[in-house]
Amino acid sequence: MVLTHYTKNHGEEAREGEKLSHESQELLLSLPKEKGWRTPYLYKYQGFWCQPMEIQATVSFQKHFLARDTDVVLATIPKSGTTWLKALAFAIVNRKRFPISNNHPLLSYNPHDLVPFFEYKLYANEQLPDLSNLSNLPQPRLFGTHVPFASLANPINKSSSRVVYLCRNPFDTFVSSWHYTNKIIPKTQAPMPIEDAFEMYCKGIVGFGPFWDHMLGYWKESIERPHKVLFLKYEDMKEDVSFHLKKLADFLGFPFSLEEERAGCVEKIAKLCSFENLKELEVNKAGKSIKNFENKNLFRKAEVGDWVNYLSPRMAEQLTKVMEEKLGDSGLSFKVLP
Repeated sequence: MVLTHYTKNHGEEAREGEKLSHESQELLLSLPKEKGWRTPYLYKYQGFWCQPMEIQATVSFQKHFLARDTDVVLATIPKSGTTWLKALAFAIVNRKRFPISNNHPLLSYNPHDLVPFFEYKLYANEQLPDLSNLSNLPQPRLFGTHVPFASLANPINKSSSRVVYLCRNPFDTFVSSWHYTNKIIPKTQAPMPIEDAFEMYCKGIVGFGPFWDHMLGYWKESIERPHKVLFLKYEDMKEDVSFHLKKLADFLGFPFSLEEERAGCVEKIAKLCSFENLKELEVNKAGKSIKNFENKNLFRKAEVGDWVNYLSPRMAEQLTKVMEEKLGDSGLSFKVLP
């Protein structure tokens, strides 16, 4: 049984390696690795656990990306409201070009098509990016990423571009990640037991984890340079979306005028980009906007506190201790229940 499992993993790793450049294959040989959630292995690169293709894309991004002063990077750890943030930012900065109406692009395109990922789109499949995609993006250019700040910093810090970071309480982030992983793994692969996934998560072994280092990287930068990095929490935004929409618009340099506020522009954008609205759009029920992953799997519940339906009291206590230890006196804390 062990031999069969090893042979299967070895074969999958070999197939995965065929997609990588020789340089990337050489790099992987030098990196620590652990069993992955949906791929045979995760590798520790620049302090974070990533899949091989993500590492290759990050290296390519770091070598080739030239930031512009007007660029906006929307950063998240996976399953923390990425799709929502992309929709909100796109609607805000493009509201003159695309007023809220029946033919708004968000009604016909998935947010990930409108705000491309560095690592899953622009730098995903080749050593050099598709420069036509980069040059054709409207100003300001909006990008998405899960890359940690330390790996993002060098290209971004050479410009006046801005970064918006959205994170979610680790309890709900874990449950959402576990559900998503089991939806997208091959049908021939057994679902990952929640207990196994949880132990890996608490050790930091999850895509772009440890989650605490990912959060703290952006958190500390937002405190030191608030003009450069805006740090948002998913739970706060759910609680008062209008307030945070205005805060986001101010940071991006597209503040709402009094006339717009009186006309209900903030509320219209909030409604357009709401989970309930996006989930029911036909474009988000079909198609694949992020590599080969189906759009329909991007929308589950978007609730605060859903983790209570999945984590035992022992698990909740364990994760609480991890957060207390890792986040310590950083000042970063979360609401884990509504």
